[in-house]
Amino acid sequence: MTKPQYLTGDNAAINEFIDRFDVFLLDCDGVIWTGDHVFDGVPETLEFLRSRGKKVVFVTNNSTKSRQEYVKKFTGLGIQSNAEEIFGSAYSSAIYISRILKLHPFKNKVFVIGEAGIEEELRSENVPFIGGTDPAFRRDITPEDFEGIADGSLLEPDVGCVLTGLDFHINYLKLSHALQYLRRGAVFLATNTDSTFPMAHNFFPGAGSIGKPLAYMMNQQPVALGKPGKAMMDAIEGKFELDRARTCMVGDRLNTDIKFGIEGKLGGTLAVLTGVSKPADWEAKDAVAVPAFYVDKLSDLGAFAQGGAQET
Repeated sequence: MTKPQYLTGDNAAINEFIDRFDVFLLDCDGVIWTGDHVFDGVPETLEFLRSRGKKVVFVTNNSTKSRQEYVKKFTGLGIQSNAEEIFGSAYSSAIYISRILKLHPFKNKVFVIGEAGIEEELRSENVPFIGGTDPAFRRDITPEDFEGIADGSLLEPDVGCVLTGLDFHINYLKLSHALQYLRRGAVFLATNTDSTFPMAHNFFPGAGSIGKPLAYMMNQQPVALGKPGKAMMDAIEGKFELDRARTCMVGDRLNTDIKFGIEGKLGGTLAVLTGVSKPADWEAKDAVAVPAFYVDKLSDLGAFAQGGAQET
C-alpha cells in the first residue's frame, strides 16, 4: 500500500503538487466549510488557485441545495463562485433522469424523498415529480393511507422512478409510498449514499441513511448519482471537458471523495483533515481508499505555496 505524501509545511512540494494539475474538484462539507462556518483561509486559497490558472469545480453530495442556492451560500460566506462551477448530486440526478435514463412517456414521474434542492434541479430539466417538500407527505400515516396505498388508489400510475436524498422530514408515509412504487417496478435512484454528513462540528444522518430502509426492504441497492459513482464522474468530464490525468479530487472522506478520484482514474487525490477521515483510516489494513496526498487543511495549499514563491 502506497503511503500518501504529507504536504503541509513543505513549500516546494506544494508548488510541485499544484503545478501537476489544471483542474481541482473540491468537496464542500468538511473541506470548504462545516455547516455555515467557512474554514479560515479558504476564500483566499481558492482565489490563489484561480490566479495560478487552475479551474475550480465544487463537487458536493449534499442534495438539499440547488446550484443557485449554493451560489447564495458561497456568496454569504465570502467565496466567489457561479452556478457553472458547482456540480451537486441533485443536479447530477436531474441530468441522469432527463438525459440518460429516458423513462417511458407514461411512467416519467419521479417520487422524491428529499428537500427543495432536488426539486429545483428536476424542474430545471423539466422532470415531473411528486413527494419531496409537498406538505401532503409531511405528516403521520393514517389508517386510510394504509388502505389507499395497499390497493393503489393513493398511488399515481405514472411514477417510474424513486429518487432518495437527504430528507429532514423523512417519515413512514414517504417510505410506504416509495416502497409500493418500487414494488411496481419503479427505478431506484439515490442522489448519494453517504452514511453521515458533517454539521456544526459533529455528524448527522446522511442521504445514504435515509434511503437505506428502502434498500433493506427491497433487497436492492439504488443507482447512486453522487460520489463515488461512475455516472457522476462521467457527467463532470462531459460538462467540463477536463483531462482526468490533469485533475485532482480534494475531499475529506475516503469512501466518497478519495474513492471517487481513484475509481475515476484522476491524476491525483488530496485528503484534508478538517472533516471525516483521518490518517488512521487510510493506514488501516481494510482502508476503503488511500489518498495520494494529504494536508491538514485546504488553506495550507495557498499559505505554504505562496510562502514558497516568496522565498525563491
